[in-house]
Amino acid sequence: MTRMKRREFITLLGGAAAAWPLTASAQQPERMWRIGVLMAYAESDPEVQTWIAAFRKGLRELGWVEGQNIQIEFRWATTDVERMQQFTKELVELRPDVILSSGTPTTRLLMQQTRSVPIIFANLVDPVGSGFVTSLARPGGNVTGFVNLEASISGKYLELLKEIAPRVARVAIIFNPATAPYSEIYLGPFKAAAASLGVEPTVAPVRDMAELETVIAAQAHEPNGGLIAMPDGFNNAYRVEIASLAARYRLPAIYPTRPAAVAGGLMSYGNDVGDNYQRAATYVDRILKGEEPSDLPVQFPVKFELVINLKTAKALGLDVPSFLQQRADEVIE
Repeated sequence: MTRMKRREFITLLGGAAAAWPLTASAQQPERMWRIGVLMAYAESDPEVQTWIAAFRKGLRELGWVEGQNIQIEFRWATTDVERMQQFTKELVELRPDVILSSGTPTTRLLMQQTRSVPIIFANLVDPVGSGFVTSLARPGGNVTGFVNLEASISGKYLELLKEIAPRVARVAIIFNPATAPYSEIYLGPFKAAAASLGVEPTVAPVRDMAELETVIAAQAHEPNGGLIAMPDGFNNAYRVEIASLAARYRLPAIYPTRPAAVAGGLMSYGNDVGDNYQRAATYVDRILKGEEPSDLPVQFPVKFELVINLKTAKALGLDVPSFLQQRADEVIE
């Protein structure tokens, strides 16, 4: 056997030692990042589950896999403010790397608990007016995200309601002050559109289903009444009940989300909320990779959908114009 020279042996040994740390490093498990999610909805809501599915899909497409490199902590607060407060505190105490917030009430509570954990809102109204960000282009703090609908949409709702139900002369816009503290931004355009269309406007804050039924009954007490459901977590959570009441009192109504029309509402017009949640995953990705929320601009929705329920229209005795059906993204028959 050829004897190895001492210098060659030392060189070989040194090379092996240098390789050991690299091998050990390669075997270290990937870091597990923690994402908090605070929802002002019930976990059992099938529509909300489609939003979360879109969020998860967005994460997977960017290489984030639950149980492998991310852990997601959900808190389902519904519209109960006390539960929101409790779950907000719980979530922040877990010290997540980033938190996804469903809307205005959850974002406000999260900001009261932390100014250091990055917060991304998925579907929120008026972040500047609410004091969440300094500006849309440069949020400036630990909060950024994706907005819902602009203020002018309430005027558009009234125009659409008049197109599908031309005789409507009195319209109430409903919202819950607790879940829609931004309501004022929608009321100006609503009143302006009412004045131009010759419609009597009614601003109708409701805090529970009993108050809601009182408002709907009052609108139906005289002929030619109508209803607008403001973009609002309460209205979305109780969309089935609102559509049912509107049908019972034979009141033409328009809603901000497709599921309301699917549930029997006359028509809906609004942004694709699931798309907002999927896009929110891109901001989670960028923050986990080192970017600051203060540098990520607030973004507006890019997908909208008009849905008309012809079955409900027929039950209300309405003949939906063909031009309106052609404009619709979906017609439910």
